[in-house]
Amino acid sequence: MCAQRTARAVVVETAEPQPAAASPLIAEALARFVGTFPTEQIPAAVAARAKHLILDAVGIALASTTYDFAHRALTAIAGLAGAGESPVIGMPAKLPMRDAALMNGILIHGLDFDDTHTGGIIHATSSLLPTVLAVGARRRASGGEMLAAYILGVEAATRLGAVAKGAFHQVGFHPTGLIGAFACALAAGRLMGLGEQQLVMAQGITLSAGAGSLEFLEDGAWNKRFHPGWAATSGITAAALAQQGFVGARRAYEGRFGLYASHLQSHFSPADLTLATAALGKTWELLQVAVKPYPACHFVHACIDAALALVLEHKLDPAEVDGIRALVPAEVVKTVCEPLANKRRPANSYDAQFSIPYVVAATLRRQKFTLAELGDEVLADPAILALADRVNYEVDPRSTFPRHYCGEVIVTTRSGRTLRHREQVNRGNAERPLASAEIVEKFRSNAARAVSAERAGAIERSVLELEDRADVATLADKLSLA
Repeated sequence: MCAQRTARAVVVETAEPQPAAASPLIAEALARFVGTFPTEQIPAAVAARAKHLILDAVGIALASTTYDFAHRALTAIAGLAGAGESPVIGMPAKLPMRDAALMNGILIHGLDFDDTHTGGIIHATSSLLPTVLAVGARRRASGGEMLAAYILGVEAATRLGAVAKGAFHQVGFHPTGLIGAFACALAAGRLMGLGEQQLVMAQGITLSAGAGSLEFLEDGAWNKRFHPGWAATSGITAAALAQQGFVGARRAYEGRFGLYASHLQSHFSPADLTLATAALGKTWELLQVAVKPYPACHFVHACIDAALALVLEHKLDPAEVDGIRALVPAEVVKTVCEPLANKRRPANSYDAQFSIPYVVAATLRRQKFTLAELGDEVLADPAILALADRVNYEVDPRSTFPRHYCGEVIVTTRSGRTLRHREQVNRGNAERPLASAEIVEKFRSNAARAVSAERAGAIERSVLELEDRADVATLADKLSLA
């Protein structure tokens, strides 16, 4: 600015006031972050943990290939467009790119043994790994490029999930399928080389593609197994359309009919939208992803551990149990406790994985909870079902959900004893994480159900040395039996 003095007065030239710069849309901020964040600036600890999350997912996918749902899914999907160039994990098949992503998502999520981001309540790996594996192999990306796309996609997915603070589950939506699709569009777009505005469009297109209903909880239906693979398919499709100039909604998240307003309506606060972009590139949410020690919904894990502690510490005889109370966070009741009659008599293994009465009873009876406890003979065990009839639930007054998926089990015996054990922080949580060695052991155990120790070892090395691979296609081929 300058000042001019005249004989009569001092005149000061001032600039016109400028309006404050508008905050970028969430889609713009995420597009900029995922699309341009330098690979070399991803912390080494984040990259190392990411590879172990990928290894965990691959092991689960291998184990899934031994189950009927996997073969029925492959038959159906392969019957649509036939063979392709993209491998399927652990199976003698190659499918078109999007079909392979769908199939791999079903395999990773099919046993409900895959990782969970606690705050976002989302299984991000089960949709993002199929996406970056399929797109990365098609684009002949390097292992480092694939790993970066996966990590940045996880950062987007977990934050978008966290905005809802658990409300998606309260209104019947599964965020893994719904939110996962947006993250998959971003990760696929990065590997495809989309620019910032194209990535914004990809998210807007995804607004009409993401889905995931919780109705499967009513009868143990298989729908949930399909959600992450469909998120991958939707995200890849949205990225491809945006790359060619297809126009998507710009206000995918904040808009009047954007994601949160349309799906949550009065169940969220607009003030929480800031969580979608909070501390991007500074706080790494991937380090908050919990690896599951048990093959069941993460909401029931604390009660499994509590039941296991009671039976081992007190030499508890299940036949002496008079009553059982399970304390759970209020937000998980609809998912794992109700309707109580259904939960006490799960229709199948999938239904059992979302049942507090069943997992507590099975753990007390068998002193463990593994994939074996989900077998048909165990599900029909009269002693377990009789014990499940004695399980009731209460809302946990000391819950810290969603930071922790806490739980407590209180047992009263016929002799009048009251025994209780509480797990305030669920095992696997970022505050109580599984060590890398434990994740490797879990991978080996799951992989052993499907492949030889030699082949499992080769897969393990390939994943843990992912950055050294010049071409993701070689990794994809190694994971497949085709």
